[in-house]
Amino acid sequence: MSAQPTIDDLRAQFDRDLATVASDADLRSVRDRYLARKGGLVSALLKGVAAAPPAERPALGQQANSLKVDIEQRLAERELAIEAARAPAGAVDVTLPGRPLPLGRRHPLTIVRDRVEAIFTRMGFEIVEGPELEDDYHNFEALNMPPEHPARDMQDTLYLASELPGLGRPATLLRTHTSGMQIRYMETHQPPVRILSPGRVYRRDNLDLTHTPMFSQFEALVVGERISLADLKGTLFTFAREMFGAETRVRFRPSFFPYTEPSAELDISCIRCGGRGCAVCKQTGWLEILGSGMVHPAVFEAVGYDPERYTGFAFGMGIERVAMLTYDVGDIRLFYENDLRFLEQFPL
Repeated sequence: MSAQPTIDDLRAQFDRDLATVASDADLRSVRDRYLARKGGLVSALLKGVAAAPPAERPALGQQANSLKVDIEQRLAERELAIEAARAPAGAVDVTLPGRPLPLGRRHPLTIVRDRVEAIFTRMGFEIVEGPELEDDYHNFEALNMPPEHPARDMQDTLYLASELPGLGRPATLLRTHTSGMQIRYMETHQPPVRILSPGRVYRRDNLDLTHTPMFSQFEALVVGERISLADLKGTLFTFAREMFGAETRVRFRPSFFPYTEPSAELDISCIRCGGRGCAVCKQTGWLEILGSGMVHPAVFEAVGYDPERYTGFAFGMGIERVAMLTYDVGDIRLFYENDLRFLEQFPL
């Protein structure tokens, strides 16, 4: 039996197998099948040469070696072709479909703060920010809160390290309101003053549905000649209707704050029931939103303003409070838990 058909059949079989090679793994599989020292088809063919008749051995050996060289060469060529077709490291396949990018959303407190700032900016207020680490004087003393005032109690305020001589408690604290920035601004600016001071504040409150040790607020201050309670009312009426809707009703209730006199709290008609009474407003039809009043003369004296010449008003409220009312959120802790299921419900 002639060996030539066996070599031709092996060559044809290799041609078919090589045509299917598309990857490094395919190439390795075909190379092992034909050229492996143990079990390779070409290796088996070469071993069979020794069993052939002596007269046929030279020609058969030459043909077998030629087949081996040809297979090695063609495998090497296919390896180069696969390498050339491979994308370089870090390359981008521009033929792939685009990947949709997830859209982020602004935090609800950021949305509310931006709205508040936009409303007051249109009314001519300047946005100012101050330090969250405050001293006792700017946070309390200059705001007509003497050392014995309840608001200065250690249970309400987060005091820090340095001792305040004569008072028996530290002088440095995490600010309990942004009113300290009003004092700092008046110390370096003469009237007229029209500022809004937003930012984070800190209290020693327990964390529950409506309280948190850190929250955000904004406080406003207007100072000038002949500023009256009517100016305060007009400003707050405008804000309430811009923020909560044109149909919002507003009322003032007498109150007390050490840095304003007279003082008042502002209520708005319930934005859930329109004032008819519901669980949100506890059946009263009204929601308390902020405290306000005319600046106390003692505050002006602390910053060097003449209280006989200048008058002013101030007010402040919590941003979380506005956000909870606006978005009907019943738990203040949701604003700080970073739960995407909650945050993704708000506008882009």
